[in-house]
Amino acid sequence: MDAMRKQLDVLMGANRNGDVEEVNRNYYDRDVCRLFLAGLCPHDLFQLTKMDLGPCSKIHSLQLRKDYEEAKSKGSENFDRELEDMIERLIVECDRKIQRALKRLADDDAKAAIAISVSEVTLTDEILQLSKQIKEKMKEVDTFDFEGRTDDKIKAQEVVEELRAKRADMQATLLLDAFNKDRASLPTPAPPPQVAAPPPPPPDARTQEMINEKLKKAEELGEQGMVDEAQKALEEAEALKKVLAPRTEPPSDPSKYTAADVRITDQKLRLCDICGAFLSVYDNDRRLADHFGGKLHLGYMLIREKLKELQVLSVMYHFLL
Repeated sequence: MDAMRKQLDVLMGANRNGDVEEVNRNYYDRDVCRLFLAGLCPHDLFQLTKMDLGPCSKIHSLQLRKDYEEAKSKGSENFDRELEDMIERLIVECDRKIQRALKRLADDDAKAAIAISVSEVTLTDEILQLSKQIKEKMKEVDTFDFEGRTDDKIKAQEVVEELRAKRADMQATLLLDAFNKDRASLPTPAPPPQVAAPPPPPPDARTQEMINEKLKKAEELGEQGMVDEAQKALEEAEALKKVLAPRTEPPSDPSKYTAADVRITDQKLRLCDICGAFLSVYDNDRRLADHFGGKLHLGYMLIREKLKELQVLSVMYHFLL
């Protein structure tokens, strides 16, 4: 309910119900979210994930963001530093989580997991172009939202989702190629050692005695010309012999080990250096695409990109001074 209320506040304004107290609200009021005004509130990024920060307790308003941007352009306000500090804390915690996971796995197997630079592996001109298109479309979404053009906003959001899905598929393909090379370099796990069959247990005395009796009876019946009865006695003796015979298992064929067997016996994990999620070199392209399109990965990718943007702006600002 709180999340829906927030969305309505952003779309229609906090004064949508005609509350007089909200009419004269200013962007610099204490209950207005400065992080949202600066371009990104982390509370909106990880909804329904394990990193969900819950709904933001402050007001999100596109109109107030526009007022803030006008003030910022005149040099009277700048909340970038507050946003940069918040993002840095989130990224530092994520990087610590990655290092803790690497250390924990290294204690079991020094080569069990490594952090793979997903951003480098999946960095191509085509993906960069898609990211640029997504960013531009997101700006259109905010513009339509601010202008109350709901239908256009929904259409723009659909385009954003399509572009994100296309980018995720391309990233998955590139990472899968890297994993295939990685997997090819891994030593093939040795099949389990052949275990010699245990010696047969000593014959049961009573069963052996019964076999001897059946054989003797068959011999006597044969001498008496009772062929059918003798044959039946021999069959009964053979049946008893099978009870004593030890069971033998067919030898295992190492060439028949499947990829699933290898995965279970030699699991190799990789850590995404963007969000800290575990990936396996045996994951398929669909699993990797789901990772790239997931809220957690997209959220951390967005804040890492935003941090770089803010750092560049900070350097330019100090340079101009």
